[in-house]
Amino acid sequence: MLSLTHTPSSRLAPFVERLWMLGDAPPHARECIVPTGTVELVVNLHDDRIDIYDSCDAEQPRRYSGAVVSGVYGRSFVIDTTSHASIVGVHFKPGGAYPFFGVRTDELADDHVDLDALWGRTARTLRDRLCEVTSPIERFRILEGALLSHLAARVHPREAVRDAVASLVRGATAVADIAERAGVSHRHFIDVFSAEVGMAPKLFSRVQRFQRAKSMLERGAEPRFSQVALASGYCDQSHLIRDFVALSGLTPLEHVRRRNDRVKVDHVALF
Repeated sequence: MLSLTHTPSSRLAPFVERLWMLGDAPPHARECIVPTGTVELVVNLHDDRIDIYDSCDAEQPRRYSGAVVSGVYGRSFVIDTTSHASIVGVHFKPGGAYPFFGVRTDELADDHVDLDALWGRTARTLRDRLCEVTSPIERFRILEGALLSHLAARVHPREAVRDAVASLVRGATAVADIAERAGVSHRHFIDVFSAEVGMAPKLFSRVQRFQRAKSMLERGAEPRFSQVALASGYCDQSHLIRDFVALSGLTPLEHVRRRNDRVKVDHVALF
């Protein structure tokens, strides 16, 4: 499977983790995407549609246009991999999508939204231009240009939110202390964090703990779940298993067994 990534320009680097492109549909028909605490912009260049299933056993998909914004999810969802024949996207940093779409990020939570609902006619123009070219570098350049044209000059993520995101990704949970340093109430800070990141700090912390455990499981040849649980911040192995199932729909063992090199980061092949 063709898989390329592109480092964003300096103006986009504070907001965007990477731009990416996939080509050649994999042999499996569906993939589960686990929660990351981030927003994704996705453009299907093969068909002007994207199908999303709410769960692994869902029979009927929700159908969107060929250009969508995937909001911050607190659970897994499933995609139809036929779109991988030609697809490009933007993976935002936590809180990084906030200045680009003109709405609170939590308004997009646990949902996909057609890009034209947020960007109007320029969404169609973007997809048309991406379809017209074949060079990966040219497609990344077009994507970067579209992002820069929608970067709101007056909307800047708050420093306190960036500090909180960094702390929660590392495993710290002292959100109240961060709010106090910023000179705002805990309740107000939760509202600001949710608006910019897409979910409340407590849920974001839970997703990042899941991500730390998942990374450890993927690195280990024969992971010991009890050790992974304690190292990633869970009370015990049972706690790890319960949270893994709740967030991803898979047990840790199922996730390890389904590891596949032919999938994008945070995707799990479903056979």
